Amino acid sequence: MAIDFEAFEAVSSGSGTDEDMLSEINTTPLVDVMLVLLIIFLITIPVVNAAVSVNLPRESNQLRRALPETVIVSVDANGASYWFDAKLTSNEILQQRLAKIAAQSPQPEVHIRADAHSDFAAVAQVVYACQVAGIARVGFLTEPPVSP
Repeated sequence: MAIDFEAFEAVSSGSGTDEDMLSEINTTPLVDVMLVLLIIFLITIPVVNAAVSVNLPRESNQLRRALPETVIVSVDANGASYWFDAKLTSNEILQQRLAKIAAQSPQPEVHIRADAHSDFAAVAQVVYACQVAGIARVGFLTEPPVSP
């Protein structure tokens, strides 16, 4: 195997034509690739920052003692309202009783006990009656979640 030293000397000495030898590097493809990578990184960084893993609390309700002046309004599965244990025959009676306790100073809290299978409209009527009467503090009574 013979090495052609004449061709090697012609290329290394610079005696070739301009077409034979490139002295400049074409950077356009490099710049294009870098711009595409920059755009990809700018798009993915906010997604990575939003996916921070945190341990959120499992219990959202707080154990509170019911004070003697606290009013409890219950709603059963059929949508009937109760003032403590007495069944209310109409919404007007509920509004009258809530207006009386709203005038007291200090105003007692109203706790709403709603059946899990009750209609949302029945519970909303009780909340609306509290709002119309001017009750400042309304709470919902729930059962704590079952521990596994």
